[in-house]
Amino acid sequence: MSDEFDYIVVGAGSAGCVLANRLTEDGKATVLLLEAGPPDRNLWLKIPAGFSRVFFPSKINWGYFTEPEPHLGGRKVYWPRGRTLGGTSSINGMIYTRGNARDYDNWAQMGCTGWSWDEVLPFFKKSEGNARGGSEFHSAAGPLSVQDTKLDDLGGRLFMRSAEEIGTPLINDLNDGRQFGVSRPQITVRGSRRASTATEFLRPARSRSNLQVECEALVQRVDLEGRKAVGVTYSQGGKLHSVKARREVILSGGVINSPQLLMLSGIGPAEHLGSVGIAVQHHLPGVGQNLQDHAYCFFTARTKREISWNHRLKMPRVGLELLNYLATGQGVMNMTAVLATAYPMVGLGAAQPDVQISYRPISIAVGPKGTLESHPFPAVNASASLLRPQARGKIELASKDPAQYPRIYANYFDNESDIMVMREGLRWIRRVFQTEPLAEYVVAEFEPGPDCQTDADYEHYIRSTSQTVHHQTSSCSMGTSSNAVVDPRLRVHGIGNLRVVDASIMPAIVSSNTNAPTIMIAEKGAAMILEDWA
Repeated sequence: MSDEFDYIVVGAGSAGCVLANRLTEDGKATVLLLEAGPPDRNLWLKIPAGFSRVFFPSKINWGYFTEPEPHLGGRKVYWPRGRTLGGTSSINGMIYTRGNARDYDNWAQMGCTGWSWDEVLPFFKKSEGNARGGSEFHSAAGPLSVQDTKLDDLGGRLFMRSAEEIGTPLINDLNDGRQFGVSRPQITVRGSRRASTATEFLRPARSRSNLQVECEALVQRVDLEGRKAVGVTYSQGGKLHSVKARREVILSGGVINSPQLLMLSGIGPAEHLGSVGIAVQHHLPGVGQNLQDHAYCFFTARTKREISWNHRLKMPRVGLELLNYLATGQGVMNMTAVLATAYPMVGLGAAQPDVQISYRPISIAVGPKGTLESHPFPAVNASASLLRPQARGKIELASKDPAQYPRIYANYFDNESDIMVMREGLRWIRRVFQTEPLAEYVVAEFEPGPDCQTDADYEHYIRSTSQTVHHQTSSCSMGTSSNAVVDPRLRVHGIGNLRVVDASIMPAIVSSNTNAPTIMIAEKGAAMILEDWA
């Protein structure tokens, strides 16, 4: 193995695998891709419904928890993040959504030149191989397989019809930038197998002689010479290795690991770095700040057996379902995290969708230790997710040991606005479940339950039960202000030859799932890197 490369990419996740592909595509540059976790060989990483099996802390899941959340009764919230090739794209729910055009236009208005909807759309299309074919908003030629779900469950159809009855239109495309409506979401699946960035971007590039991939390689720090990144030091197999970057070091560790690594390297808020014994190389106060996330709450209803799949996911039936899937590629093992999605406007004076409603033909709850628990009776659930939260959190180091997890402060629901929107989102779901034709199949509301009526009742339920949708962003925000970490070309302010390219650079969270936007960021980031070094 060489000890010098043109580019070193830290993190082989949703962004890193894309970068590894695009930066080696023309054969002119050498790339080292470093991943802290093992290869993506686990069988459950390939099966769509297997996401529930890799949800827990393990060798392939970092299994983070927040610090006790002061506005959630002191609860710690579980944050699963992928720790394998493909990163969180290897363990996520596979939903392909881009957000609202206004999200990106807002980025541009915040000083992020080049990031408006019209300017990012070509990069969404560049990555996308949509089974529906090409159009103004889509491409069929990209490496990432995007397709419609194979599953057409009765409950999902009824949910969409009832949503339409209360004024949310049935639409065909959630990804044209307008978003308002209800639909089956498209998914990142190829045939009957998960399509992660490892399978779609990295695997085709692995045979290139100019790409080197190292797994179980935990980066300790970015090596600096003055105000310039010159390489990284990482541990692997109990040994430390130092490698040089002739051109750039690119951090793609994600919303937790990218700010952590910057701070371990002495780049971040000076006072905080000093408190954990790290010598300050560059005071950059925004590192780890501006953390944002989508929180959600479940609405669960007992139903007639015809629309609930709870019984199909319990032994011994689930064993038969798995055998059917392995033999034919059919059945409920093709289930992704959501089978119907709505984007209504529920808040006072809302001019664009402000909650995401996700319907599932099963009912589950998240246990305090990150476990997923299904109910023993026929039921379904829908969740309300807050799309544009006002709450802001932060990532801080617990120590200067790279192996020690950083401290996460999400600060969920520290304001009345977020509570109000979530409350109205839950009320919207209740109206749908009380509206025909879905209402005919509902036996009784299970949670929050019929006793939940007043604003105070809803607030108590939200603070007692809300969880993360796993859409964390913005801890290395892009911009030109004093609190920005990277500029609009994703270069770290004040440090040469160092960029951050992942979801942490979003100046504001997008109004959707975050995997597709992260892939877009990597596509655009790779193009900018190649332009800058042309």
